[in-house]
Amino acid sequence: MDFPVDLLVNALVSGLLLGGFYAAVTIGVSISFGMLDIVNIAHPAFIILGSYIAYIANSVLGLDPILASILVLPGFYLLGMAIYHIYDVSFERRGDTSIRGLAFFFGLLFIAEVTLVLVFGVDYRLVEARYLGTTLHFGFIDLPMRLVVPFLVSIIMLVGLQLFMARTFIGRAIQAVAQDPLALRLMAANPSQIKRIAFGMSIATASIAGAILIIIQPVEPSIGREYIGRVFAICVMGGLGSFPGMLAAAVLLGVVESITSTFYGPSWSPAVAFGFLLLTLAVRPSGIFGRA
Repeated sequence: MDFPVDLLVNALVSGLLLGGFYAAVTIGVSISFGMLDIVNIAHPAFIILGSYIAYIANSVLGLDPILASILVLPGFYLLGMAIYHIYDVSFERRGDTSIRGLAFFFGLLFIAEVTLVLVFGVDYRLVEARYLGTTLHFGFIDLPMRLVVPFLVSIIMLVGLQLFMARTFIGRAIQAVAQDPLALRLMAANPSQIKRIAFGMSIATASIAGAILIIIQPVEPSIGREYIGRVFAICVMGGLGSFPGMLAAAVLLGVVESITSTFYGPSWSPAVAFGFLLLTLAVRPSGIFGRA
């Protein structure tokens, strides 16, 4: 029997596009956990909140989900700054960032999830857009726009943040704040203010990631739990604080999951993907692009 090359190629393409989506949902954690050393396990809950806001804007106002997520971006940024202020005053300044800080984000996770259940119920919600049912065909390669559009938006967001981090004073300060806050103070920068800005940015990315998620699949309030393990795994596998490494890890995980799901069934894909994560960390503990 001939090997199904077309099936393999389509699995690779789907994995690449899926990796773009994984990068979008991970980039906020890459900022908060990778750069600020804040274990925000509630990040997927903010992504689901972004999905529901995109759903409301789409169903009530007829707005494109991506456009809606951009419009509410400042609100998510301010929300992130407010959350960090509470975290900073209540835990970080007291040195209680380990167990109590983690419990704080656990609380946010469940509060957000229960609120969404009370408001929207447990039914799945989805959005409509003209490109969602479209698939581009290049020979035997299929490119569903439901995956292509999120992939392109994710790459644009990732490149924009990478340029911001590399070419602006605030961006460089964000990368340095967890490593040497004293040096930042000597440069007349307030580490708490820098962290507040960075955490606001991390939550702001959840707005766009939420719109991307609801474009790809219907959502319900508890679906964010499925991504808690994945986003932290991708963040660690790529190298803490490294956007290129995070993208590479997201694409690798997407390709592994897609190939496994295609040839062996979807039930095997999470186990194989996390096994691949463990193998990668065994070979390179600091991550793909992490500093040894």
